[in-house]
Amino acid sequence: MSSSSKTIVWFRRDLRIDDNPALAAAARDGSVFPVYIWCPKEEEQFYPGRVSRWWLKQSLAHLEQSLKSLGAEFVLIKTHSTLSALLDCIKATGATKLVFNHLYDPVSLVRDHNIKEKLAEAGISVRSYNGDLLYEPWEIYDEKGQAFTTFDAYWDKCLNMQMEPISFLPPWRLVQDAGTVERCSIEDLGLENETEKASNALLGRAWSPGWGSADKAITEFVEHNLCDYSRSRLKVGGNSTSLLSPYLHFGELSVRKVFQSARMKQILWRREQNSQGEESVTLFLKAVGLREYSRYLTFNFPFTHERPLLSNLKYFPWNADVNRFKAWRQGRTGYPLVDAGMRELWATGWIHNRIRVIVSSFAVKFLLLPWRWGMKYFWDTLLDADLECDILGWQYISGSLPDGHELERLDSPQIQGSKFDPEGEYVRQWLPELARMPTEWIHHPWDAPHTVLKAAGVELGLNYPKPIIDIDIAREHVREAIFKMWEMEAAAKAATSDGMNEEVFDNSIGIETSAIPKVILKENSSCPTYSSNDQRVPSFQNGNNGSLHRKRAKCVEEERLPADKSNNHNKQTGTSRGEEDLCSTAESSASKRQSISRMSFSVPRSCSLSDGRPMQECELSDMKQSWQEKIDLEQTSSKNGN
Repeated sequence: MSSSSKTIVWFRRDLRIDDNPALAAAARDGSVFPVYIWCPKEEEQFYPGRVSRWWLKQSLAHLEQSLKSLGAEFVLIKTHSTLSALLDCIKATGATKLVFNHLYDPVSLVRDHNIKEKLAEAGISVRSYNGDLLYEPWEIYDEKGQAFTTFDAYWDKCLNMQMEPISFLPPWRLVQDAGTVERCSIEDLGLENETEKASNALLGRAWSPGWGSADKAITEFVEHNLCDYSRSRLKVGGNSTSLLSPYLHFGELSVRKVFQSARMKQILWRREQNSQGEESVTLFLKAVGLREYSRYLTFNFPFTHERPLLSNLKYFPWNADVNRFKAWRQGRTGYPLVDAGMRELWATGWIHNRIRVIVSSFAVKFLLLPWRWGMKYFWDTLLDADLECDILGWQYISGSLPDGHELERLDSPQIQGSKFDPEGEYVRQWLPELARMPTEWIHHPWDAPHTVLKAAGVELGLNYPKPIIDIDIAREHVREAIFKMWEMEAAAKAATSDGMNEEVFDNSIGIETSAIPKVILKENSSCPTYSSNDQRVPSFQNGNNGSLHRKRAKCVEEERLPADKSNNHNKQTGTSRGEEDLCSTAESSASKRQSISRMSFSVPRSCSLSDGRPMQECELSDMKQSWQEKIDLEQTSSKNGN
């Protein structure tokens, strides 16, 4: 170990000692200065919710103790500028190097690249590492060098790639870098205020944040619950899933460790001819793959946090009904399984993945609420709130992905309830007003005889709401909305090309968005900080990059375009193809990907888009600033009332 090198280790969502490539690299080179920087201003519209901040606070405290036991003081800083805080650390310590692990959301990509450029200008070496994924997003492309746009094709490519069993052993000792900066305590970070502490105390009874607890959680799951995962994962309520997602989000658990632990069990069960165990591992690793794919999508298509991947969806006439949104949030839709899920979410910050699918599908399919409203609410309330996974989930449910739910597909909450909560135990747990309802009627109380309702103490419209919308009416509304979407798209294309030719264009044109700058490739580079390990930055390409084939609703195809059946989407392909208005920001050739480390990237400070709006499409910015305050007041009053 060389004591001459001084390195700042910038922790973000990699709050662990074990298998942390950035920390391991710094420990090998010399003295380390571990730092966590909390900058609420830079979080913008994705400022973490209460329960997510609670987890972060506990995780930081755990990591602080771990670093201290290894001989290093963990420096916590609250600031208005991450770059300024890092420069202060460099000045105070005399450090010559900064290391960190990659993040892949568009806000972090822009911020991290700006920091690299500024520090390079100051003569500071910057190295970044993969501490979050099995494969980097720029390592997985199809034979044409284009980004995959369906999960199955992407994951099949991943599973067939060679994977080295890499694991960065935790350092047994750290040499503390000398230097003092203005720091603060965990309490001073302001992650938890006094009004939140009483509610947060309940979270500690169910969860144990921290990388040490994460190790115990993965061991417990793999040894005792993984074999039955294929059967138990469909049961809503209870601990029927791995419960590892919060640990993975905050980087307390290495995804490589999760993958390799499950793979070893799969090999063992294959030798033992344990078919159920094999199937369970396959399904569990698919869930891991979906997390990988979420980062892959946001890297290659960085507009997906606010615009659909399929550009024709920008014409969909979402119903920006604040009252219906309020009823959905508060669990007052009149559909028991949906309401139970939303009330559990508010009370605990957690819901089963199957319930997430059901409640989000209800929001966008039954109520036609803008999918970004639901995505933002999940971000504000989930304990494991993860921007990339939220984007993937809500785009999938809203039909915004080539392999997502069909837009016209409505799954009855009544049937879903009978399938995933057959005895009604989950509903009774979270809807006490329905606790005495017989199992026969628990998922559709509106059909129950008056005598049954009276015996159960249920008065529809009084102590439990009537259904907010009839399922047949909801189906008709979706059908009408799909027709309108195609009409508006056809009109838009006719206006731009006289109706003769279909133009391929970047689907960010004409859409107001939050100020997330575009990333533009510069050909010349004098920046000495890039290496083969470093974070790549997507280049923003327009036009002829290959596009998605449109996925039309069956009812529209049959009624409107009977002669066009040959143009239906071929779901067997997993890559971008012609006749869809989509621009991938992935590099389009292997030569470009290889040359990326020799180039520098310029990120403009602001991005000015056209003022035009897509018809009937409601942006998050349309919601007044007091919206979140209203949610808090409504949920608090509702909770007190219950």
